[in-house]
Amino acid sequence: MNRILVVEDSKTLAKLIAKKISSELSFDVDVAYTLSEAKLFLHKYKYFIVLSDLNLPDAPNGEVIDYLLEKKNHVIVLSSNVDKDFREKMLKKNIIDYVTKSGIDDINYILQTVRRLYKNQKHKILVVDDSMVFRKQMQGMLENLFFKVISVAHGEEALGMLKTYPDISLVLTDYNMPVMDGLELTREIRKTHNKNDLSIIALSSNTDDQATALFLKYGANDYIKKPFSKEEFSCRINNAIEALENIHFITNHANRDFLTGLYNRRYFFSNMESYFSDAVENNESFAIAMVDIDNFKKINDTYGHDTGDKVIVAISEIIRTNTNKDDIVARFEGEEFCIILKNISSQNAFTAMERLRNSVKKHLILSDEGEEIRFTISIGLSINHEDTLENDVSAADLLLYNAKQGGKNQVISN
Repeated sequence: MNRILVVEDSKTLAKLIAKKISSELSFDVDVAYTLSEAKLFLHKYKYFIVLSDLNLPDAPNGEVIDYLLEKKNHVIVLSSNVDKDFREKMLKKNIIDYVTKSGIDDINYILQTVRRLYKNQKHKILVVDDSMVFRKQMQGMLENLFFKVISVAHGEEALGMLKTYPDISLVLTDYNMPVMDGLELTREIRKTHNKNDLSIIALSSNTDDQATALFLKYGANDYIKKPFSKEEFSCRINNAIEALENIHFITNHANRDFLTGLYNRRYFFSNMESYFSDAVENNESFAIAMVDIDNFKKINDTYGHDTGDKVIVAISEIIRTNTNKDDIVARFEGEEFCIILKNISSQNAFTAMERLRNSVKKHLILSDEGEEIRFTISIGLSINHEDTLENDVSAADLLLYNAKQGGKNQVISN
C-alpha cells in the first residue's frame, strides 16, 4: 500500500508535491485535480495517505473531505484558509492533520509527516484508562496515526500486557484509575523498563502541579493535561516515539559493526559478562567459537579491499543463517568473529560449527571482473569453560590458532 493520492486543483502545486514525494519517499503518487478524478483513482487503488485540497471545481465546499473519510481513507487536509475557527472545525473531523498551503516549508512538513506516519506502523502503544469512552477516543486517534493500539482499563492489566507484548513502545496512562493508578503504574513499569526502552506519557485533568512533577520524577517522559487538542496529542505522541527511535539508533550505532551490522567487540564484552557468569553458575551448556577467514590477506592483495569487504559481509550473513536468534555474534576486528552458542550441548555445538564451516566452503562471490572467489574459515570452539569470559575467549582463540596451524578450514574444540 505504498501509494499516495494528491487531490489538488492547482496543477503546479500538485505536481510539485508529487515530485517531492516520489523523489524523497518510497511511494508511488497519483494526482487528481477534481473529486471525480479522485473517485476513479480510489476505485482502482488503496492508498496509504490522501493529501487533499478543500475546494475543488466539482466540490467547492469541502465535500471531498467528507467523501474521503466516508470511504475510510487517512486524510491530510491542504488548505489556504488560515482562519482559526475554521481550522478547529476541520480538526474535529477524523483527519490526520490540517496543513496550510503557504510555501515550500509546508511541503517539507507534509513529507516529514508522511515519513513519520509510515514509521509509526512499527510501533505498539498501550492505552490505560478506566473510561471506555476516552479509551476509544484515544485509540481512534492513535490508529489514525498508524500505530498498533492495545487498550486496558487499569494498571494491573497494563503490567500484564507489557509481559505479553514486550515490543510495546509507549504507554499512555491516565492518572486516576481503580486497582492501580497511573502514578503507581509508572513506578512499577520503571522497575523493569528504562526510558531508553519504553516511553510513558501520563494524562490527567488534575490541575495540581505536584502531580505533574511526581509523574516526571517517577519516570514519565511527558505529561498531557486534559482536555487537549488533537494537534497537541499527535505532536507529543510522535515526538516521544521519535525520541525513542533516535536513542535506539544511537545505541545501535555504538554497539554494531559498521560493515556487517553484527555486534562489535565492545558490546560483546560489556554485555556478555553477566550471561557468562549466570550460565556457569547455573550449569547451562553453551559454547564460545572464534572464527577467522583463511588467507584473507591474499584475498585483499589479489582482488582489493572492496572485494575483501564483500567476503566479510558474505560470511557474516552465513553465520547469521547458521546460528539461532538467541545466540550472540560479534565481529571482533578485521576477519575475526566471535560467537556465543547458547543453551547447546557440546556435540551439537561442534555439529553447528561444522555446518557453518561447510556452508562457507560451498559459498562463492564474484569479483568486479566476474571471477569466482571461494574462501574458507577456521574455527576454535571452547566447550570446557574457564573462570572468566575473557579467559574463555582466549581459550577459543588458542584453539583457532591450532586450527590455522593445523592446515586451516577446520573446527578444533577442547
